[in-house]
Amino acid sequence: MIKPFYFTGQLLLAMPGMTDPRFDRSVIYICSHSEEGAMGLVINSAATSIDFPNLLDQLEVDYDPEILAKNEAAGEDVTLYAGGPVEIGRGFILHSADYIQESTLIVSETVALTATVDILAAVSAGKGPKNFMVALGYTGWGRGQLEKEIKRNSWLNVEADEVLLFRTDLDLKWPRAMAKLGIDITLLSSSSGNA
Repeated sequence: MIKPFYFTGQLLLAMPGMTDPRFDRSVIYICSHSEEGAMGLVINSAATSIDFPNLLDQLEVDYDPEILAKNEAAGEDVTLYAGGPVEIGRGFILHSADYIQESTLIVSETVALTATVDILAAVSAGKGPKNFMVALGYTGWGRGQLEKEIKRNSWLNVEADEVLLFRTDLDLKWPRAMAKLGIDITLLSSSSGNA
């Protein structure tokens, strides 16, 4: 029997023919994938409804703007990501695995996911993970749904790396992830077919 392949810790790259406009040119980091379904975060789409200091204020997280500005990863210009269309009022922090708490989901040797306010308090005090991104909402697939979408050529997958996750500009993530696969995006067609 062939063991199923799960995409946990991988990046999904939307193909040019993606029929759902919410995911056009999306790069999604898969945080969890099993036979029950999958959960991931879009890592190349900015949330526009709120900024980081206002988020901290809404969650009643105390912070010193001077400490926040000195924190390389948490300067006041932290981008909040639109992680997906599911539960857009819920926050998820994808971060380097140098910060772990009881509720942290360890995704890989270098990446973890935490969804509690405690990590934001640690970040705002300069005691959080070295690298992080805050996503509002997530992307989810039910049993077998992601596998069907991949068979329909909606997604490609590639290994994730910390530079692409945490230190690449939003508009460069999709082309750089495609380049990791050796794909010249100028040669991609928006239509697909079967051989």
